[in-house]
Amino acid sequence: MDRLGAMEAFVLAVETGSFSAVARRLHLGQPAISKLIAQQEEKLGCRLLLRSTRGLTPTEAGEAYYLRARQILDDIREAEAAVELCRTGVSGRLRISAPVTFARLHIIPYLPVFLAAHPNLAIEIQLDDRNVDLISGGIDVALRLGEQSDSGVVARKLADCAMSVVGTPAWFASRGLPVSPRELQDHPLVLYSPQPGMSQQWLFCRGEEQVVFTGQGRLTVSAAEGVRAAVLAGVGPGIGSEWMFAPELASGEVIRVLPEWQLPRLSLWALFPAGRQSSAKSRAFVAFVAALAGLQRIADKGQGHSSVE
Repeated sequence: MDRLGAMEAFVLAVETGSFSAVARRLHLGQPAISKLIAQQEEKLGCRLLLRSTRGLTPTEAGEAYYLRARQILDDIREAEAAVELCRTGVSGRLRISAPVTFARLHIIPYLPVFLAAHPNLAIEIQLDDRNVDLISGGIDVALRLGEQSDSGVVARKLADCAMSVVGTPAWFASRGLPVSPRELQDHPLVLYSPQPGMSQQWLFCRGEEQVVFTGQGRLTVSAAEGVRAAVLAGVGPGIGSEWMFAPELASGEVIRVLPEWQLPRLSLWALFPAGRQSSAKSRAFVAFVAALAGLQRIADKGQGHSSVE
C-alpha cells in the first residue's frame, strides 16, 4: 500500500479504535492493517498507537500525526470533489441540517440563487437547533454554531460573529441601561438552552478587565426563534449573536448595550460525516454559504465591538 493508503489506514484506526474495523472499511485482512501500522511506526521511529483490550489509543506523537494526516486526506478529498464538480456538475438530493433561525434569516432567502445555478439539484433541509447525528440522520452537511468537539465529524470554520446583550429600547428605558456586566443581575434575561444543562455563564472582557457573569432569568427557551420572540415582546433582554438579531439591530427594534465589553465570538461551522468522502454537492453548498455577502458583512461588522444561537 502507498504512503497515502497507509496514512488513511492510520487515520481510520484512530477514529474507529479497531484494526478489524479498518480492515472491513478498506477490504483488507486485519493482520495486513496491523503490519501496515507497525511499518509506519518503524519508518517514523516512534510509537503511534497504544494497544489494549479496550482498543487503540494514539500516543502524543500519534495524535500530532493524526491531526496532520487527516487534514492532508481532507485536502485530497476536496481536490477530488472539485474535479468531480467540474466533470459532472451538481445533481441529486442534498440533505442539510441547520439551526432554525440562522437558516431562516441567512440561508433560505438566498437559496433561489443556489438552486438556479444547479438546476439538477434538490435540497432537503432539516431545521433543528440541537446537534443531530449526521450518519444516522443521513445528513450530507450540517451547519452548526458555537464550539465543535465531536471527533466523529470533519469540521470547517466558515465565519464568526460578535455577540452582545440586546433588548428593546422600551425595556432599557424602563429599567435603565446597565453600565457593567454585574448590573445585568437587575435585568432578568431570556435564556437560550437548546441542549439540556447548557451553561449560562459568560465572560465579559474590557481590555485587561474580565467579569464572569452567570445569566439568570424567568424564561428559558430551547429554540432561538423563541428567544427572539420573547426579547421582542419585552420579556427581557437576551445574549445573542448579530446573526440572530440582524434585522432588528438594523431597524433599531432592539439595541445593543455594554458595547465596550467583549463577549466570545460565535463561530459558524460546516460539518461533514467523518470517514466518508464529502460529495461535490456538499462542497458546492458550503462554498455558497461561505461566500454569502450578507453573512460576511454581518460577521465583519461585528469585528471590534460586542454584539448565541
